[in-house]
Amino acid sequence: MRVAVAGGTGLTGRHVVDSLAGSGHDPVVLSRSSGVDLVTGAGLAAALAGAGAVIDVSNVTTTKRAVAEQFFTATTTHLRDAAAAAGVGHYVLLSIVGVDRVDLGYYAGKRRQEQLLAAGPVPWSVLRATQFHEFAEQVLARLRGRVAALPAMRSRPVAVAEVADSLVETVTAGPLDGYATELAGPEVLWLADMARLVLRRRGEHRRVLSMPLPGRVGRQLRAGGALPLGEFREGKRTFADYLDTIEPSR
Repeated sequence: MRVAVAGGTGLTGRHVVDSLAGSGHDPVVLSRSSGVDLVTGAGLAAALAGAGAVIDVSNVTTTKRAVAEQFFTATTTHLRDAAAAAGVGHYVLLSIVGVDRVDLGYYAGKRRQEQLLAAGPVPWSVLRATQFHEFAEQVLARLRGRVAALPAMRSRPVAVAEVADSLVETVTAGPLDGYATELAGPEVLWLADMARLVLRRRGEHRRVLSMPLPGRVGRQLRAGGALPLGEFREGKRTFADYLDTIEPSR
């Protein structure tokens, strides 16, 4: 099946493209480099011609609610409507475990994305996953100085390759018009502990603090808002497995 991948050049998208190809599908990358602009909708009609499904792992790096909502509203509306016009039979969206229980600005954009998909004409499925193994490293990269203060939160970090495989399985299984079983990693870890392990692996010396965020969001995260509730699929790759892939600093 020809499957369009929105955000196919990013971390998750590259794994999705590889997983699709390995499963015998024909992946088509939707990105600016391939002549498609999800924010404006330019190039979508031609890129979706002949596609049987869409996997949406598009992303924006922001903590601001207005920016996240604006981005995901624009991209999801354009992609959903173009998919409907092209006769695409299944739209699979990657979302986040706890997105409906934690009031982060970015999560508000993801909630809006889910709502737009559910209200549209294209048969759909949403897979919510926990933070990737790379999450702590990504947070560290945005912080300056010798002291890194990270939000006090627990997660079940999951391998991005396992998330990609699950998205492809969701495509193959057919539309749910609802939510697939959530996917989470095999162990519960504090974000600050993950960051310390990354720094130790690299041989870098930075102090890491676990800082409770103020207000409602902080309480939600400390209470386990980023962890799955009820039934979930458990990934096999541990955070230690991921650490083994990091090259120590020289």
